Amino acid sequence: MTKVLMIAFMMIFTQNYVLVQFLAICPFLGVSQKFDSCIGMSGAVIFVMTLASAVTWCIYTYVMVPLGLAYLSTIIFILVIAALVQFVEIFLKKFIKPLYNALGVYLPLITTNCAVLAVTLLNISEKYNLLESCVDGFSAGVGFGLALILFCGVRKALERAKPPKSWAGLPITLVAAALTSMTFMGFTGIADKLFG
Repeated sequence: MTKVLMIAFMMIFTQNYVLVQFLAICPFLGVSQKFDSCIGMSGAVIFVMTLASAVTWCIYTYVMVPLGLAYLSTIIFILVIAALVQFVEIFLKKFIKPLYNALGVYLPLITTNCAVLAVTLLNISEKYNLLESCVDGFSAGVGFGLALILFCGVRKALERAKPPKSWAGLPITLVAAALTSMTFMGFTGIADKLFG
């Protein structure tokens, strides 16, 4: 149980894919302008990461390894992730049209979101079991969502701050993202005390 809690804590705080490992920056910067979009994208990424972790672990363990196809894991995992994203996209388009429209081009980008692929590959490289893989995927998605929601608040504050013209737009956004990232590095000491 301690290992599961450690995996969850690490993926949300100390190994956060966006703010610590700098993966999935495109949707992070693209969707973090509106709170509703942040919530919708977070839910979609949590769903895809969790389900992708479970499905890829099962495929890897019960199909690829016995058939000697482990070397194809990256290609097969990308196909699984693409299929899951298509499922999410179809579901949102049919049942939650406003969210589908708000996410726009960023929803299909989950397919190419390197954080989703990274979590599935990490599960295999760390030799996690099915439960640990699902917790890892879910927690990585929660960490992604937390980063989006926090940065949405930071961007709202930046809009009111009115930086100098040369810093307006992307430059101040990237500086703010770097500072937000630095705050998450402070959780490393907490993790060492809790699980060390």
